[in-house]
Amino acid sequence: MRILAIDMGTGTQDILLFDSSGPAENCLKMIMPSATEIAARRIRRATRDRRDVVLTGVTMGGGPCAWALEAHLKAGLRAFATPQAAQTFDDDLAVVRAMGVAVVSEDEARHFEATCRIEMTDLDLPAIRRAFAAFEVEDAFDGLALACLDHGAAPPGYSDRLFRFEHLRRVVEGRNDLRAFAYLPQEVPDYLTRARAMLASADTDVPTVFLDTGPAAALGALQDALVARQEEQLVLNLGNMHALAFHLRGTRILSLYEHHTGLLSGEEIEALTEGLLAGTLRHEDVFDHHGHGVFYAEMPEGPSRSQRPLVAVTGPQRGKLRHSGLRPHFAVPHGDMMVSGCFGLVWAYAEKYPQHREEIEAALRP
Repeated sequence: MRILAIDMGTGTQDILLFDSSGPAENCLKMIMPSATEIAARRIRRATRDRRDVVLTGVTMGGGPCAWALEAHLKAGLRAFATPQAAQTFDDDLAVVRAMGVAVVSEDEARHFEATCRIEMTDLDLPAIRRAFAAFEVEDAFDGLALACLDHGAAPPGYSDRLFRFEHLRRVVEGRNDLRAFAYLPQEVPDYLTRARAMLASADTDVPTVFLDTGPAAALGALQDALVARQEEQLVLNLGNMHALAFHLRGTRILSLYEHHTGLLSGEEIEALTEGLLAGTLRHEDVFDHHGHGVFYAEMPEGPSRSQRPLVAVTGPQRGKLRHSGLRPHFAVPHGDMMVSGCFGLVWAYAEKYPQHREEIEAALRP
């Protein structure tokens, strides 16, 4: 069975063509610039060429493309965007207009001349197929597994950091298992607009699953041979934008925190993690420091516990903890840290399509 897994981050998009017929280590992998970074490069090129831009397509991840657009506008150039594309920068279109972006209809966007047209999308399957073709790789796959981080469409005036964290908490309260974050397309909540746009961009009718990038990375880290042998783990994903820690007993979540990686030093990450394990880290400690929050599904046993859990770290910013007192284990599921999220996606696919579970899990077994 072949599953195309795409983990869309801020810096990179990590792509795995999983094939259950052979060793996981032999699966095709690509680490490419993220969709938002590609859009940012196109906007910056238009800025250098002194050309206005018109943004079409769907809602996608912000970050680099938003920063590039701000620089474009500060350079005295114009930007136009259709409503869905504009929501990349804020769910409230009044905020987007206040940035200096003119929000136009799809019909109006088609008639702009002498502008640089940029399509906004988190998923570009045609580009992936072209890459496969360049290396004589058959592009057929039986299933599709997609991941991105979605803050959700918060109501006007409501913190998007808090809105996202409330989503994480609700999922855990509903079913305490990392795999509960996996959705079939029809199950994705309406407020996860980026996730829904990503799924709608898939030009294929194969069975599909969606998973948030944080739980995807944690599920992937659990496939590391050392991590898998532990009864209890603290899995910390240090992405280019977000840091998400799960204190786990297998796939059961004891507690979690989420913050922004770029705002944290290695020492601060260490302190947050120690606080989570001890049960002393408060939600306000993280949120008031411009993070997302803290949630305890089960309070820890406290300082009397005889042994601390293994701290397993994954993500492209893991170097922040290279010399940490946490003595972390850098997880390498199936020999490759950068596709931790993709291997987590494959496990999520097995969860949502149980008819394939035995075959997939046999191929993933460390």
